Amino acid sequence: HAMQKIAPFLWFDTQALEAAKFYVSIFKKGSKITSVSRYGDSGPGPKGSVMSVTFTLEGQQFLALNGGPVFKFTPAISFFVNCKTQKEVDTYWKKLLAGGGVPNQCGWLQDRFGLSWQIVPEALGKLLAHKNPRKANQVMQAMMKMVKLDVQGLKDAAAA
Repeated sequence: HAMQKIAPFLWFDTQALEAAKFYVSIFKKGSKITSVSRYGDSGPGPKGSVMSVTFTLEGQQFLALNGGPVFKFTPAISFFVNCKTQKEVDTYWKKLLAGGGVPNQCGWLQDRFGLSWQIVPEALGKLLAHKNPRKANQVMQAMMKMVKLDVQGLKDAAAA
């Protein structure tokens, strides 16, 4: 099927297919691996090994390349996951950390492949846009102290 105009392109050492399968298993709705290509005689990877993977998560297309150990992911680029409920936050947080991920501050985490994700409840944006600047600031201060974001904690900060 047609490639969208702009899609994230992820450079892995050797785990492109493993990562794509991992992400598809987490974001089930509208998610699938669409193609896998392999290195041929001309390399540069070993003949027959996975070269690239195209996959879709919740309707968003991604490309992943096994390009070797030249580049690493950094938190300067992350994927923002908009969550409707605390249950959704909890589910994505737990699943993306599986197998060796690392939690960071303010709803950020790095998965076991080193890719950064922000697991964010919709409520945060609404609370940070509070018409009372003092309340919005209280929400920001509460969020800065959190690792996984807690919707009730954010609402409590706005109500204080």
